[in-house]
Amino acid sequence: MSSVGLVLGGGGITGAAYEFAALMAIRMATGWNPNDAEIVIGTSAGATVAAVVRADRLEIDVLTSGDRTRQEYVEHVSSFLLRRTRPSGFRRWLRHGLLPGLRKPGLEMTLGGPAMFDPHGIAEYVDLLAGPLARSWPDQPTLITAFDLAEKRMVVFGTDDGPKTELRTAVAASSAVPMVYQPVTIGGHHYVDGGIASGTSAHLVFEYAKKPLDFILIIAPMAAEEARDGARFYEGIFDRIGSESLNKELELIEATWPEVDVVVLRPDDRVLSAARPNPMSVEALIPTFLRTLAFLRRELAQSHVWDLLRSHLVK
Repeated sequence: MSSVGLVLGGGGITGAAYEFAALMAIRMATGWNPNDAEIVIGTSAGATVAAVVRADRLEIDVLTSGDRTRQEYVEHVSSFLLRRTRPSGFRRWLRHGLLPGLRKPGLEMTLGGPAMFDPHGIAEYVDLLAGPLARSWPDQPTLITAFDLAEKRMVVFGTDDGPKTELRTAVAASSAVPMVYQPVTIGGHHYVDGGIASGTSAHLVFEYAKKPLDFILIIAPMAAEEARDGARFYEGIFDRIGSESLNKELELIEATWPEVDVVVLRPDDRVLSAARPNPMSVEALIPTFLRTLAFLRRELAQSHVWDLLRSHLVK
């Protein structure tokens, strides 16, 4: 059996739906359990999916949380992921975001800013999805990325030199999108979305894997290479940034492990039409999930994808 690395990128609520559907489709097609991966890396939305994978609870019943209508399901998920709070932290924003951003305009200007949603709802949602594992850490190598506001650098939970915390809290920190969620405080440090540093952090595979791997599966919801009709201008910007960052990481992987096989799954325009323009839309979660299952049926049929999956994942 091949040794496999699984990389789950950021992409908001609809990005998580894309990843859930992709992994389920691959498991149905190959019989491979994603929890068998030698190492799992989760960033932002991918951190939630990583927690579910390591809890070995990648089941439709777990995701739907019971027999609910679509509207009831939307309200149920929103009660966790879109839990409102009073915006606070203006002084923190001034110090870590606004002033540095004035000197160097860009995304950094949003860091630490006041936001309307409470990231503790994300942690509680991980409790629901991952069960008891949410209050500890997986035994198998599991890396969750976040961004330290004060030190202006990526941190990796689940490593010897990373901050120590529960899985649920690390996922909340990794998913705290600036200006959407309040930062998560751990050990006196404020953390926000791991996607600030990289949308996928695929390079962490060779930095932290115990040995060279045979196969790396990367699922990247925010690195689409196809533009969709009617897309908002910022969609293309985020996808271009995500693709450029991922391509650099792929070059590093190829240079370090030239023999490793890699498959990257990115959404096509039909998936994007369901998942965008607002990746934080709970209403778009189910349509994105269903559209992704249809997309993967076509994608996995392509020989260059299926041949690698069959070679490495089919027992």
